[in-house]
Parts: sequence; structure tokens; C-alpha cells
Amino acid sequence: MADQFDVIEAGEKGRRRWIGIVVLVAVLAVPVVGLLASRSPEAEPPARPTANPIPTLTTLTSAPNVLHAKAHAKGADEVIQVVFPHGLRADVRYPAELGLDDLGSRPFVGLWIAGGEFSQYRQLTAPYGGDIEVTRGEKPLRSFTGNVTLWPRPPGAGLVGQVMLFAFGPWRMAMYDRPTGMRFEQRMELATSLKGTVTKDGYLVLKSSGQIRLAAPGDGRRSDPVGPQLLFGGGSSDMLALVPTPGCALPEVPNAMGMRGRHTESVCMGDFMVAASGSREFVRTAVSKIRITPK
Repeated sequence: MADQFDVIEAGEKGRRRWIGIVVLVAVLAVPVVGLLASRSPEAEPPARPTANPIPTLTTLTSAPNVLHAKAHAKGADEVIQVVFPHGLRADVRYPAELGLDDLGSRPFVGLWIAGGEFSQYRQLTAPYGGDIEVTRGEKPLRSFTGNVTLWPRPPGAGLVGQVMLFAFGPWRMAMYDRPTGMRFEQRMELATSLKGTVTKDGYLVLKSSGQIRLAAPGDGRRSDPVGPQLLFGGGSSDMLALVPTPGCALPEVPNAMGMRGRHTESVCMGDFMVAASGSREFVRTAVSKIRITPK
């Protein structure tokens, strides 16, 4: 039976080669041992890689994983054009003091992976700080395709398992697994069946095929809205979620918003749900003044 985390272990042959290299380096380094005393030996690379790691995912540099769309003034308000992860375009009009263009937006969507007796639910999120939140400057456990890699379980992550990281142009999307993990075949299905394209204005649009089903507008899981949505802000700043919700009647605040421990409210605006958290003034203005017009 495959290991629950799909981790690649190093073999004996690789270990003997590494020991030999360490001995040789130690002999050559004797004259300058005083200069190198403060440096640690480099960790052994993972054995039997399936593909070369993505260079941009193994560095300590990381661009913000946020899109700052250009806003256009309209009286005392501003308007930005947005594209949701399922391709829907809309104009978002808001009071200029909300500064949505400065907060920047990130895509989010849930998905189901078929196979076995039950389908498995997971989420695709855009790490606020970019790939460094997942890679931490290390190397991946495994490369599935040219743009999809597997990374270790984050330290102190509780019930979170290993992380699949997808690169779609400048965007990085993470799928944090459960401790039980997934089979290698399921991960490969995700890597090959999930596609992402970037619009001319920088938004990410996702499509799936095969046994992967992306959540549709209005989909929920245990009262949590998991359909395609855009998240503005994050970290310690005010935060806003725009969630396409056909027939929106009783809006539920997305879990990502409710767990922030800050004042949160939501409201239906036609076929959209608007949820905001943060300062009371930001929340009050967002749920009462934002207007969304599909295009």
C-alpha cells in the first residue's frame, strides 16, 4: 500500500555516494576550516526525482501573490473590472475609501477529486505571500509536471498534510492536503487535469477535466460557500470576499473570513454575496455600498 503522504525516501546507494562526497570535502577543507566552521553541510537532495523542480519554486525570492487591478474614478466612487476563477467578468463599484485596488485580489475555489468509494474535497487557495509560504526556499518532494510540485507538510500545521503547488503564469495556487493524504494516481490526475490561464488583465481562470470537478457558483460544503470567489486583502489588513451565488438569499460567511477573529458581516447583492471582516467602518461600508454588475 502506498505511503499515506506519498513521500519519496532516499535509498542506500545515494547515501553511500553522499558519505563519500562528505569525506572528500572534509579533506580538501582542512586548510580553511576556520573560515567554514560556521557553515552547515548541505542537505541530501531527494532521491529518484520524477522531473526537474521548477526553478522559481526553489528560491527565497517571492513576488506577492496578489493582483492590484487598476481602478477608474466614477464620482466619489471607484470601479474595477474583475474576473472570477470560473471566467465571469464584472464591474465592482465601491467608495474610494475602501481602497480595494490597494488591497489587491486573489482567487479561491473548492474542488472534488473522484476515485475510490468516495470523492475527496479540497480547496485551491492563493498563498498571500506567494510560493515562499509553501516552499520556504527548499526543494520539492516530487515534481508531477512542469508546473505542479509536492511539498512537505508545513511545520505546526495541525491537521494539514502535504501541499501541492500549482504554477499558472505568475500565480501560485496551493492545495493543502489532509493528514490521510492522497494516492499518487489522484495527485497525477490533479496535476494533469487542472488547467489555468491568465487573462490580459492578470486574473486567473481555472478549468478542470477528468475526475476533477471545480466547485460551481453557489456550491457549499457544510454551510461554507466554496464556489469560485475573489478575496481582497489578507494578513492583518481588512478583508473582503466577493462570491457569485445564484439566487443568494441567506449568505454564509466563508470560513476563511469567519476564522479571523474580527468583526464580520455578509449581505446578498443580487446573485452575489459580499462578506467583509476587519474594522467596523470598513465592514459597514463594504456591505452597504459595494455594487457588482456582471458583464
